[in-house]
Amino acid sequence: MKVVVVSDNHGDKERLIDLKERYENTVDAMLHCGDSELPFNSPEMEGFEKVGGNCDMDSAYPDEKVIKIKDTTLFLTHGHLYGIKQSLDKIHYKATEEEADIIFFGHSHSLGAEVVDQRLYVNPGSILLPRDRKEASYAIVEKQAKDVSVHFYDEKHNEITSWNGQLT
Repeated sequence: MKVVVVSDNHGDKERLIDLKERYENTVDAMLHCGDSELPFNSPEMEGFEKVGGNCDMDSAYPDEKVIKIKDTTLFLTHGHLYGIKQSLDKIHYKATEEEADIIFFGHSHSLGAEVVDQRLYVNPGSILLPRDRKEASYAIVEKQAKDVSVHFYDEKHNEITSWNGQLT
């Protein structure tokens, strides 16, 4: 399984188009964790599994989504409804309830990955307005058997090797 994960483009269409041109049809899914500020059916959002964020006004966006890819269950949400800026507790309870293996969320604009109780939590950061770093970012997550890797990239597709998190 290989997925591209993006969040918080806040109306920027060009970065989504660039990601689609680069990765569409080369990954199992392209995920958008909300705050696109674009209509649900906009051409830029086509091809993304997507959820709404606190800045998305189109009611067609669901608050969360469970996706099964091969043998992996993914939970996708923006994060604002789960208080992710304070802790992962609420989203962890929901992920456990959904039996999700990997949980994707945005909202904080800060990239990171963490394992809690054998579940992987990934925030791709913001592809437009990063916090805590200078680079805008997105993530690529790959899973082969039990091996999972998370890689973060800036808007020019250079790998970010200095992120301050570790998979534990």
